[in-house]
Amino acid sequence: MSSLTHFDAQGQAHMVDVAAKADTHRIAVASGRIEMLPATLAIIESGTAKKGDVLGIARIAGIQAAKKTSDLIPLCHPLALTRVALAFSLHQATVAQPSHVVCTATVETVGPTGVEMEALTAVQVALLTIYDMCKAVDRGMTITSVRLLEKHGGKSGSFVAA
Repeated sequence: MSSLTHFDAQGQAHMVDVAAKADTHRIAVASGRIEMLPATLAIIESGTAKKGDVLGIARIAGIQAAKKTSDLIPLCHPLALTRVALAFSLHQATVAQPSHVVCTATVETVGPTGVEMEALTAVQVALLTIYDMCKAVDRGMTITSVRLLEKHGGKSGSFVAA
């Protein structure tokens, strides 16, 4: 395993120097889910939440979060993102799993460093927004399974989660 890049030779935290890295097209895809009561999912699906269009607002929140990642994660570089897209899928409860919404974020840039953190941040904030908009009817919602699904570009090449 390679060493942690956010620490210098003396063990001090620092922002990685990416000045010598080539600009490449970089893509990251992350996903996560929020589990909820069936009635909460029905409210989201019907568009009758008192605060408005839950998924539409969560989509905008996720896009904003991707753009603000370097303000939230101290050692992330500010990036000029070329694309941020969020998709949601709604899943009814089954014997095996509770009702839930899956959020998938795809983030792209052309630059010297990747967009994994931006994709993960977009997912987290979109799911938190769903929680915020629905908490009046379901405080037991659970955000889970947030992870990087894939990344492409850069020196380390591609990663696709198993």
